[in-house]
Amino acid sequence: MKRIILVTVAVMALGVGAAVWVQKARQPALASTNSEPNEIETIDRDNVEARPTVVSAHRRRPQAVEVASATELKEPAPANPTVTPPATAQQSSQPLVRQAVDTLVSPQSTFAQRQAALEELRKSGKLDLAIGELEKRVADDPRSAECPAALGRAYLQKCGTIQDVREQGILAMKADQAFDAALNLDANNWEARFTKAVAMSYWPTQMNRGTEVMQHFVTLIEQQEVQSPQPQYAQTYVWLGKEYEKYDHTAEAREIWQRGATLYPNEQELRSKLGTP
Repeated sequence: MKRIILVTVAVMALGVGAAVWVQKARQPALASTNSEPNEIETIDRDNVEARPTVVSAHRRRPQAVEVASATELKEPAPANPTVTPPATAQQSSQPLVRQAVDTLVSPQSTFAQRQAALEELRKSGKLDLAIGELEKRVADDPRSAECPAALGRAYLQKCGTIQDVREQGILAMKADQAFDAALNLDANNWEARFTKAVAMSYWPTQMNRGTEVMQHFVTLIEQQEVQSPQPQYAQTYVWLGKEYEKYDHTAEAREIWQRGATLYPNEQELRSKLGTP
């Protein structure tokens, strides 16, 4: 029973924690520098207390039909004229949902564009429709990593809009499984790994997942520092430093925040962590 309760708490934390990040990540990001990446050491996966360090983000009205007056009619009107029914609210919203989903799964979309699409779906109450569309796309194209990655984020966005704890838990676990599916298809899918790691960072420390969370962030830094800088990448340094800090590795936390601030000097959260105005 104790284990069941603990797992339930962890699942709830995963969903709520990720929802917090979804709002956080909407903040404007920063300009980047051309600093050269340094090597990154590997975390000791077998020791949670190890100190891994890194040396080196309408309702269409029925068309107006001109009805002639009785004196103008030369023939009687049909007994049962065919009238095209108006579109339902769901039908009329489908093109908008598909457009948003297209943005979420397109490799050409920026991180900010995908964030905006998710937020618009939430505000318009169309997350359920989008989730249904994404689930269909995952089934139709099992080789696409972008589809399960987007589906996982949609699950977590939905998780932040409901109060039922059991439903939150189900959505959170489905999100984690979707991220794993995306990473199995593409280990370099930044959004899948980052969102999974952020969500896991909210799990209770008793579950001893700290090393795994840190390793996800370190892997992200290894991957992103050999790519063109992107504004969202600054958040990896923020969250890795938070994870170090959680386990009292204050020196390592400050070191990684400093590294991130060097690469992304306009990231306010990094500056705040370092006490820099």
